[in-house]
Amino acid sequence: MSKYFLVKEDGTRLDATEEQELIVDKVLTQKNNLIINALAGAAKTSTLEFICKYHPVIPILSLAFNKRIAVEMEKRLPGNVKCATLNAIGHRAWSATCVKKLTLDDKKSYNILKELVDELRPSKREEAYDTFGDTLKLIKEAKIRGYIPNGLHPHARRLCSSDKFWGTTEEECEPNQVALVDEAVTISIKQSYNGLIDFDDQIYMPTLFGGTFPQFPLVLVDEAQDLSPINHAMLEKIVTQRIIAVGDPWQSIYGFRGAVANGMESLKRRFEMEELTLSVSFRCPIQVVKNAHNRVPHMRWPAWAKEGEVSVLPIWSAQKIPDYSAIICRNNAPLFSCALDLLRYGRGIHLVGSDLGPALVKALRKMGEDSMDRMEVHTAISRWEAEKLKKSRSPGAVKDKADCLRVFADFGDNLGQAIRYAETLFATKGPIQLLSGHKSKGLEWETVYHLDPWRIPSPFAEEGGESYEQELNVRYVIETRAKHSLFLVNLTELME
Repeated sequence: MSKYFLVKEDGTRLDATEEQELIVDKVLTQKNNLIINALAGAAKTSTLEFICKYHPVIPILSLAFNKRIAVEMEKRLPGNVKCATLNAIGHRAWSATCVKKLTLDDKKSYNILKELVDELRPSKREEAYDTFGDTLKLIKEAKIRGYIPNGLHPHARRLCSSDKFWGTTEEECEPNQVALVDEAVTISIKQSYNGLIDFDDQIYMPTLFGGTFPQFPLVLVDEAQDLSPINHAMLEKIVTQRIIAVGDPWQSIYGFRGAVANGMESLKRRFEMEELTLSVSFRCPIQVVKNAHNRVPHMRWPAWAKEGEVSVLPIWSAQKIPDYSAIICRNNAPLFSCALDLLRYGRGIHLVGSDLGPALVKALRKMGEDSMDRMEVHTAISRWEAEKLKKSRSPGAVKDKADCLRVFADFGDNLGQAIRYAETLFATKGPIQLLSGHKSKGLEWETVYHLDPWRIPSPFAEEGGESYEQELNVRYVIETRAKHSLFLVNLTELME
């Protein structure tokens, strides 16, 4: 029995593992900063509970990646621990600094950009609307990377110079985009001083322009691998004494959202942290852990672990998929096709977290009249894809969206039917869950089907680069969601 233990809700005792004991000993006997590599299912949350239970009672700040996790942690950690997101801390910091009452508007950047585009002369306006989505992403990226346009706010803290920000993107941009982004960010900063902010501003403004941050002698950080440059800079404002960060570098999959490449290593250097490991997965059975060794060879299972199952299924049956299992894929289009097939076979499905739905339906409606036949719809989609690829900085995303549109076109005899199939699919709520690898992070199921595993790595990821490494991490994330059975399957082999 361990000298450190927790009493669970059902009254049973949970003893710390050897790795957890070592971590708690380090926390209690030393004062240095720590970074903990916690592999998939390796009990990072209970480790944070051990730390908070046995640490002398002081004010502790526990930073969670999102509000749902912050609420969950608040239930599990003692009363001296404040659980919050970085956004919540930033909001309070800017509220204490800004003389105006804050109003949160998640469409703020969209509204600013739309007004700017509408003011352009007609020829430039049409071009700007063609790249509107990409320009909006650049505005978000500017805030995530800590970019401030030249000549503005000389006393603000700049994380990214104009040369650095535009040096990697300007050649891929339309001529108007640079000016639009700079002007939109400039207007956004002014509006933030007047109290109008969006979610990105909650961190961007207090971190770069001066905010009053709370002071805690100990700061705990979860999902450290997913932090962006502006998140890292904000931590420097918050951490005044000690920081303990937890994450899994092999679950770093959000580079496309702005997460720092090799973010945990960067934190380790920045805060001079000692590195510790949680290598025992309490989620995954023996065969799933062995399968993960191709990415994380030091992953282990506990002595009581079940054998579990990992199989490549040459044929899989829609009728034999257990309810409450998950079908996970790197790309969205195969998921939509699979979901429609399952509905046709009478199975109940739920597309989890598919925020693509409204955008896809909207795109379909723009293809033409409802009476367009299937061939005409496919021609319109190909034309749409070709136009988008000429101007997009994310060819992989454009291709995936076009493939999604083709899925619905194939199921409908005409455009109107394709739209109705799409609307039905996104409204359906059933026991079999379908979701992308990126959406599956943090979740688990008894049975997981990895759909079309050959899609990893993406053909758009350059071998040896950071994006390629993140592709391999996506596979690790998908295949470590299984608590018992993991099946590798291809869409084309699905049968009734």
